[in-house]
Amino acid sequence: MPRRLAPVTGLMRPDRPRAGGESAVAQRVPFSPALPRGASSQGKCRMTANRVLAAGLGENVGEQVAVAGWLHRKRQLKSVTFLIVRDRTGLAQAVLTSDRAASTGAGDLPEETVIQVTGLVKANAQAPGGAEITDPVITLLGEPAEPPPFDLYRPTVTAALPTVLDHAPATLRHPGLRAGLEISAASVAGFRAALDAHDFTEIHTPKIVQSATESGANVFAIDYFGQQAYLAQSPQFYKQAMVGVFERVYETGPVFRAEPHDTARHLAQYTSLDAEFGFITDHHDVMAMLREVIVGMAAAVQVRARDAVERVRAKLPDVPAQIPELHFADAQELIAARAGWDPCGEPDLSPADERWLGDWAIREHGSELLFVTGFPMAKRPFYTHPDPDRPAYSRSFDLLFRGMELVTGGQRLHNHGDYLAALAARGEDPAPYAGYLQVFSHGMPPHGGFAIGLERWTARLTGATNIREVTLFPRDLHRLSP
Repeated sequence: MPRRLAPVTGLMRPDRPRAGGESAVAQRVPFSPALPRGASSQGKCRMTANRVLAAGLGENVGEQVAVAGWLHRKRQLKSVTFLIVRDRTGLAQAVLTSDRAASTGAGDLPEETVIQVTGLVKANAQAPGGAEITDPVITLLGEPAEPPPFDLYRPTVTAALPTVLDHAPATLRHPGLRAGLEISAASVAGFRAALDAHDFTEIHTPKIVQSATESGANVFAIDYFGQQAYLAQSPQFYKQAMVGVFERVYETGPVFRAEPHDTARHLAQYTSLDAEFGFITDHHDVMAMLREVIVGMAAAVQVRARDAVERVRAKLPDVPAQIPELHFADAQELIAARAGWDPCGEPDLSPADERWLGDWAIREHGSELLFVTGFPMAKRPFYTHPDPDRPAYSRSFDLLFRGMELVTGGQRLHNHGDYLAALAARGEDPAPYAGYLQVFSHGMPPHGGFAIGLERWTARLTGATNIREVTLFPRDLHRLSP
């Protein structure tokens, strides 16, 4: 049972909800880009008795309410004590005399202790949300908390990144660190909404697979009941197969890359936002769909995570009606002519190439987004469709966002014979891919798709210098816990 620090007068029982509070079961609300996160078109949610969320405290001036959450900050002055309570919507202030704070024990509570504050709401322009709870009764809802590794109430995170990551269950409560995760969640909602609007079907595919998706060595091998298996590098094989079922599919989920990169932009596990659809003409249809998705993701962040955007001063992209496009060969020639180094002959863009091209796109086109198309076939996976006019190049693309690769996509092969020829040209045995290849012998339309790296997208929005700053419990070359 919760331990009360002072008798509670008139506190309603938790099983008797009061009008304007929360209820035991919240009605499901269909997503709308115009609906802020946590809002309901059906009216106020009612979850627990008498509880008002911090963001709505100002709507209850003159009423007895209860606010529940974490003790975010405690300010003790000579005659008065302020308790700042944090819940999922923001901060609420309670004020009591210092004598009462001492007599009830409220003044001794450590920050991050979970409490309920019950009292009369009065207007106060200097308080968070323009209102505060006066003469409160404090109810302890858990044990007194151990202090976090740094003060979570300070606007700026004072700890180094390793400390933040080592203590993530506590440190992610900091409003600035939480903001990246809110933006990430809103982005996924926008991704889903944009594709739902285009009649895509969401799928969920296996993450334990028999063969490596990209036919490379950068896979995590695992023992699967005595057989060798792998953690999936991508849902590529499955989403192509499901084009034969639904025509248009998407998935959000983890992918695994056993690449020994120790950089600020690489992870061993990240969240991939994948889409695949059929009956396309070429990769430009895929690029057009991707633009719609980026617009939808940015719109959802603006609406659903508005407070988080303001908290970390995130910068949303202004997506042009036509994202500029540059062929890979032309991009290399441009860099060689103007950047001071010559990347010609390389099969891929380096991080420095991407940064220079990002700056070039802003200077020449006023766009933070740039499509680089036609990557060499030697660099792309075997399922990539070659350019019929330039067979050494592909019908594939990367989307650069603020000087970093954000999306990879393109048109895929769709004829069974072409897959056999592609594997033979690379000296690969088709047998390990038999389960994948069978779909193409049963008829597949021209199709293509893309994959967005969620953590890179979020880092670009927030300006994070290290992708781990916006990753929930990151996994990399050195980190497996927490």
